[in-house]
Amino acid sequence: MEKKRTEAGSTSARGLATRRRLIEATARLCEERPGVEVSVAEIAKAAGVFPNQVTYHFGSKDSLLVHAAFLGLLHDARRIERIGRQAPDAAAFRRNIARAVLAMPSLPSVARALAAGIAKPELAPVVDQHLRLLFRQSERFVGRLADSRGWKADRPLGVEVRTFWSTALGAVLLVRAGAHGTNADLDLAGALTIHDARAATQPE
Repeated sequence: MEKKRTEAGSTSARGLATRRRLIEATARLCEERPGVEVSVAEIAKAAGVFPNQVTYHFGSKDSLLVHAAFLGLLHDARRIERIGRQAPDAAAFRRNIARAVLAMPSLPSVARALAAGIAKPELAPVVDQHLRLLFRQSERFVGRLADSRGWKADRPLGVEVRTFWSTALGAVLLVRAGAHGTNADLDLAGALTIHDARAATQPE
């Protein structure tokens, strides 16, 4: 019995490792070749696994692409956090975060993932899972930074981060749908209400 449990645990660990390699390899390929379709064979080769492992672990290539897109987004979000910490004040934080988010390499892949979630209902729960993780991570980061700097938002932080990311991702979807315009046409910083509460309360 103990041997069977050990073997099951080993198999589970190998499966998780394979899933991780597939997601990381796909994210890397998508970042290296933005806008270019990658094949199952290319993904499998980059991950060092057999092509049938894609459907075995994810059900479809589209599901794997969604996982990979959001892995890239979370990696980019961590880099964005470093930029946010360097801001000397709340106004600079809003500007710098907005500029950096619109330049994230993962955005095209995430736009495709969102479109896939709309077109294929079976992928919607996967998209929702990753968005919830993104929102939680962002809310935790903004909350800690705001507390340490004496900053405040004009609304609950959960609403703040959802509004910000919805604006950013919505803009990418509009461009993907053929809308004309550039990043200069979007006031993403205006989607943030973070401000320096201490400065606001000082007497004139």
